Amino acid sequence: MSIRKKTYEVVVVGGGHSGVEAALISNFLGASVAIVTMDKNAIARMSCNPAIGGLAKGQMVREIDVLGGVMAETADLSGLQFKTLNKSKGRAVWSPRAQVDKRLYEKNIYNKLSLSSVSIIQEEAVSVNIKHNKVKSVFLRSGEEIKCSALIITAGTFLSGIIHIGERKILAGRMGEQRSEGITESLVSYGFFSGRLKTGTPPRLDRGSIDWKKTSVSMGDRNPTPFSYATKTFNPPNHPCHIIYSNSQTHEIIKNNLHLSPMFLGDIGGKGPRYCPSIEDKIDRFKERDSHLLHLEPEWKNSDQIYLNGFSTSLPEKAQQEALRSIPALRNTSILRPGYAIEYDFFPPSQVKSTLETKEVSGLFFAGQMNGTSGYEEAAAQGLVCGINAVKTIRGEDPLILSRDSSYIGVMIDDLITKDTLEPYRMFTSRAEYRLILRFSNTFERLLKQTKQHSLLPDKKLATLEKALELKTEARKELNKSITHTDILKGFKINQKTPAVKILKRPEVSIFDLQLKTSIKKTTLVDWLKKDLLYDLESDIKYEGYIKRHHKEIQRAIKNENQKIPQKTVFSTIPGLSKEAMEKLQHIKPENLGQASRISGVSPADISSLSIHLSK
Repeated sequence: MSIRKKTYEVVVVGGGHSGVEAALISNFLGASVAIVTMDKNAIARMSCNPAIGGLAKGQMVREIDVLGGVMAETADLSGLQFKTLNKSKGRAVWSPRAQVDKRLYEKNIYNKLSLSSVSIIQEEAVSVNIKHNKVKSVFLRSGEEIKCSALIITAGTFLSGIIHIGERKILAGRMGEQRSEGITESLVSYGFFSGRLKTGTPPRLDRGSIDWKKTSVSMGDRNPTPFSYATKTFNPPNHPCHIIYSNSQTHEIIKNNLHLSPMFLGDIGGKGPRYCPSIEDKIDRFKERDSHLLHLEPEWKNSDQIYLNGFSTSLPEKAQQEALRSIPALRNTSILRPGYAIEYDFFPPSQVKSTLETKEVSGLFFAGQMNGTSGYEEAAAQGLVCGINAVKTIRGEDPLILSRDSSYIGVMIDDLITKDTLEPYRMFTSRAEYRLILRFSNTFERLLKQTKQHSLLPDKKLATLEKALELKTEARKELNKSITHTDILKGFKINQKTPAVKILKRPEVSIFDLQLKTSIKKTTLVDWLKKDLLYDLESDIKYEGYIKRHHKEIQRAIKNENQKIPQKTVFSTIPGLSKEAMEKLQHIKPENLGQASRISGVSPADISSLSIHLSK
């Protein structure tokens, strides 16, 4: 870490997953960087669940890896258990997830920062200095001014954060951590508009108070695949998690205490996550169900503190205890830390561009929960994009812009800037219309071109990805060759020489059934990557028809994406637009016709009128 200065090219406010990725990639690209954080010991803290990845999130973690981020590699180093979700479904939606040692994850991230030249400033940022629509500096609580060419704000849940446990209110950014005050007011004074959101977390339980004999064991995969392409030897631990269920008695206790839940009653100003509901919401929304699945997850290796996944709540601690003790395995459980809800300020992301730079202020970027998202992975991805584009802005270079067909990160950013964020945004495979080509296994192929263009990876890692692409291309050509029955494992019959590609299109045939000595099998690449490449090659062949259809759709969409809309366009003057379209377009200010078409309330007729106007 460098000696503290008064001026940096890039300043990052916040040391969470967003802030870390932003700082490290900016530094890798050659910028002088500082992180401003209220507690340097809380950097990269996993404040909620002890896991990385999951449905669509796993794909996003690997995208972060290919674009120069550190989350994937750190998760591989810190994991306690690795599992691929959705394996009963098509390979396009297979999503890796890892239980992670929280303490080790923080330590590994801090080590990466220590090896960089990123300065860590343990202070509270309280206001932003903007002149002539350009960011100039940030002021600290001490009165000190830190000048910068680009400022990335990644404040998490800390902006005017309030914790709720029943009727009890605690002014905090996280349990036991001071909230941040001043940034919201400062930004609002420059014309930005803010809102309030809320989210929750489950109670943490004492391991020794749980009757483990009354739980079911949940293990990870025997031969898991790592997140990072930089991971060579991968023999991770496979620590057990455990499963329990709520019951009718649990639900009755919660129902009797709903009047004490501020999150459920709406006493909290912000809106909560629909897709990660509290136990109170689950019981109310799914009245027909008499049980809900709950996971007991260790927070670190040999942890005495157990995370109760699926039991997010803002009930009073006494009610939480009563409900938990109605579950057989938790009859004598002790709560180490109660579940709670937290509400915080965010800035609706219609105020940022696809680069995540704000529309009105040059050099100012928002990332993570600032933009209304929820989740470590979503935050890390945004921080990475901000860090890259901050440096690009300073140098006057072309920015990194990710399209919906290139990545889940591209889907997320496009969703954020074209759709009103009324609740914490969480990534799912269902949000991606091109998910068949956004597979975990083909991430390197999708993003390698942009990675090389923007010089985002060290040479050694880049060489691995280039080699993987080369081998996959060669193997595809090899599969066009004809084979005989001797080239196929027992159980499959062919009467004459047939191209391997044709055989592989049979649903019952796997690429691993073919006795082919492909270039992939011969290479010195690590075994897990060879296997990953073969799986991906098989997916390309089996889904070929659908993939071709996707690419035709993408080509049509590109025409709209290429039709730019000037930022100063006054939509109220365009003939043929409905009043709703005028209002929505003026509010969001889309960058191109494609974005405009995805705005709720903007009809095909409106797009036609807008297209005619732009072509004049």
